[in-house]
Amino acid sequence: MKFKTALSPLEKNLLILHGTVFIWGFTGILGALISVSAFYLVWYRLLIASLSLLLYLVFAKVKFKVDWKTFLQLACTGALVGMHWLLFFQSIKISTVSVTLVCLSSITLFTAVFEPLVTNKKISRLEILAGLMIICGIVLIFKFESQYTKGIILGLISAATASIFSIINAQLVKQKPAPVIAFYELTGAFFWLSVYLFFMGGFKTSLRLSSNDFAYLLLLGTVCTSVAYVAGVSVMRQLSAFRVALVTNLEPVYGIIMAFIFFGDLKKMTPGFWIGAILILSTIFLFPVAQQKLANYRLKKQNT
Repeated sequence: MKFKTALSPLEKNLLILHGTVFIWGFTGILGALISVSAFYLVWYRLLIASLSLLLYLVFAKVKFKVDWKTFLQLACTGALVGMHWLLFFQSIKISTVSVTLVCLSSITLFTAVFEPLVTNKKISRLEILAGLMIICGIVLIFKFESQYTKGIILGLISAATASIFSIINAQLVKQKPAPVIAFYELTGAFFWLSVYLFFMGGFKTSLRLSSNDFAYLLLLGTVCTSVAYVAGVSVMRQLSAFRVALVTNLEPVYGIIMAFIFFGDLKKMTPGFWIGAILILSTIFLFPVAQQKLANYRLKKQNT
């Protein structure tokens, strides 16, 4: 009997993506542990991530000069990245880690709708169905967790922005290395946020951090941002934006488990939350099975 010793490019990228999603699941925990507001949290996160990526590009001698058109495209995409993180962390601050992470699952539906518009890909009814099932789960959570309405709305808008920049990155990664894309997008996000803070007088407020906040932000900005962001973009050479969005929906699984370990979040959730969460997570796990069966059925139909 021969055993398979090497992973295919697809399997390797899926493994990297799952590892990345696990790290992303931890960002919600760090967001809840860091005491500064969502605005300053994201500003520091982007500053640390941009500097760490710059150091990597310089020491690894990666050529990261781009033309003006690409620079503007990446910088504008960075604005979406910054908006996503602001909404994500603000949602956590006014609701719970678990609620925000489950809302993030709606990225599947947004991607199923947005990706064909950007790439001219044929709309998949199976993808739309999976997205609608996830939305049904979110509606259930909305109904039973009405005290978190504002947090849920912010979480859903956060998911929409994440879907858009993921689709854009799926196209960009075919032209530029993932670390270069990550550097310009995160630096662009930092720039736009800094401009906003400047005009709103945000820099007049004390930016001092406690030792705990600094340690958490250092972990958030390096491992959970620069490293994870580069990995998340790089896998798009092999995986579609929808496939990435689908696997990303495992983030609530990891995040909710960690939220329970750190904060006992599960004790705050009603049965309605769990019905909705189970519906969402079941859709995530069953979608690849349904997709494979549909592909086999079509192949069989063609051969008969």
